[in-house]
Amino acid sequence: MCVGAFPDTHLAEFFGDSAVQKLRHALDDPAVNRHYLPLRAAALALCAATLAPLPALSAEAGRPAAAGNGGQRAPVAAAPARDAAQQLAARVDRLTWGATPAELARAQEMGFPAWLDAQLRPAAHPPLPAPIADEIAALSISQTDARKAVLAQRARGEEIKQIQDPKDKLQARRDNRDFGRDRAEETQARAIWLALYSPNQLQEQLTWFWMNHFSVYAGKANVGTVLADYEDRTIRQHALGKFRDLLRATAMSPAMLIYLDNIRNTEGGINENYARELLELHTLGVNGGYSQKDVQELARILTGVGLNQTDAPLKVKPELRDQVVEQGLFAFNPQRHDRGDKTLLGQSIKGGGWDEVERALDMLARHPATARHVSTKLAVYFVSDTPPEALIDAMVQTWQRTDGDIAQVLRTMIAAPAFAQSLDQGKFKDPTHYMYSALRLAYAGREPIRNPDAVANWLKRMGQPLFQRLTPDGWPMMQSDWSGSGQMTTRFEAARAIAAVPATFYQRKGEPKPEIAPLPRLADAYGAGGAGPYARWSAASRQAITDTRNLRDANTYVLAAPEFMRR
Repeated sequence: MCVGAFPDTHLAEFFGDSAVQKLRHALDDPAVNRHYLPLRAAALALCAATLAPLPALSAEAGRPAAAGNGGQRAPVAAAPARDAAQQLAARVDRLTWGATPAELARAQEMGFPAWLDAQLRPAAHPPLPAPIADEIAALSISQTDARKAVLAQRARGEEIKQIQDPKDKLQARRDNRDFGRDRAEETQARAIWLALYSPNQLQEQLTWFWMNHFSVYAGKANVGTVLADYEDRTIRQHALGKFRDLLRATAMSPAMLIYLDNIRNTEGGINENYARELLELHTLGVNGGYSQKDVQELARILTGVGLNQTDAPLKVKPELRDQVVEQGLFAFNPQRHDRGDKTLLGQSIKGGGWDEVERALDMLARHPATARHVSTKLAVYFVSDTPPEALIDAMVQTWQRTDGDIAQVLRTMIAAPAFAQSLDQGKFKDPTHYMYSALRLAYAGREPIRNPDAVANWLKRMGQPLFQRLTPDGWPMMQSDWSGSGQMTTRFEAARAIAAVPATFYQRKGEPKPEIAPLPRLADAYGAGGAGPYARWSAASRQAITDTRNLRDANTYVLAAPEFMRR
């Protein structure tokens, strides 16, 4: 790549050594060159933009190449210092799933403080494009809650036991398993539609963040059956509230209790899975100062925390009936609880019942290590792979002052100098950020995407499928995890596909292929008359796009540019 133009050592700073070698070999292949001949010149020119982490966002952004233009358009001048409108655009781009002309116009009209207030206090029922609102309303997850779905699935399971024919029984079991998979896919569709079209953009980013922090795997047992309630009622509704409330909601969530096996955690049959991840991942962090003894004691506290997956009242001894706690599928069964005294993090907890769990959650939510661990993760997600300690300290102070008010912690982060400085460097996009931002820009103001499965398939190809992380640690968020050669190649393929406006994004199964208009020139939309993010891109990138006459190719390079890999 960039053979004869730039040293491979410079390119490796952005793409990595292996990527440079693979791209060099690919471009040296005659078959590849014949196939991509119309794109090759622009691709080589675009390589100039890789010589710095993000030259587009610095005032000294790259200059036009020294060589002549060969009859092409006049060189694009280096971008001037960022003005107030461009600062606003950079903030909007960071705090949404990707800036669109409409979102930029809304932020400019409201002013950033008012726009941010609206994002931190999202409407409970945000307006959506009518076709998307109708699609979501028609989903079975919108009509049947988790409890009804589980009861129906279990009832079907009982019916299957009566089937005599082995083949029929096998098929019926597969169909019953598919019921949970179908609900998980509907949850995935809803998440994609809301990410692309909800005006509550910060809430939707936080929903993804907390789903990743409190990660569950949709493919385990019947997690898929209850996933929709977890994503919406447990996570989305608490995404900008108090962390203590969010922690309690996850601790009572069927999805979490199934995934981390706490439904099997009973007196005399201790299961430490949830207790361990609650300490290591959800609250204190791996270096949070807890011991294996604390894991064991917390597991004892969590005994009896499980589910009632029947339509009958929980069966307990009469004298324990008033100690039962039930909410939807959730059930605390005092008969399965270890009633002995415990010691957690050096504090004694007298044996009792559900009150032990509430006290433990209080301790964990308000622990200084939790404030630092979660604040650091938020800063890594929104600011930098290596956020400065001063920023983390400020967020921790707000956390402790507001009793873990997530919105206020975010407000402190956004107001910090480190956040403003990070806008010049850019934050590398993980696959989900990349795909959503590309679609929001490319298809802004058009007929909404009707087939979210096509989007989900691209996320799967990029290695970050929704709700499919097997391990409870969630997807990594560092640039080094998502900037390898295979990832960048797939992103280029996605950019090429999006620029072509494929029917797969709009065509539903069994429907005729729709007529789709081509895209406008994305550089103009992303530039927003000099006030959008594109106005801050390097001269090298903008020159390459300007010189590309074919509209689809030009749009491909907007979506594949190094600057677009950052937010």
